[in-house]
Amino acid sequence: MNSKLLAEIWQNHSGKISGAAIGLLIGIFIITFGFFRTIFVLLCMIAGYVIGKRIDEKEDIMDILEKLLPPGYHR
Repeated sequence: MNSKLLAEIWQNHSGKISGAAIGLLIGIFIITFGFFRTIFVLLCMIAGYVIGKRIDEKEDIMDILEKLLPPGYHR
């Protein structure tokens, strides 16, 4: 296929393509691992994304841990 055509399709339909791909992956995970294991994997992915995003924004790791851990945990 022409790369311009693929770029145009991606530009106009990127949300639909991404949504379908994510839906397919979640469906495969549920069939392979089961519902609750898939939910656990998704929660771990979300936590990793949030922590990575905050690190990219140059937020201090200790500040992140203080928000996540109970009070008095860090001395």
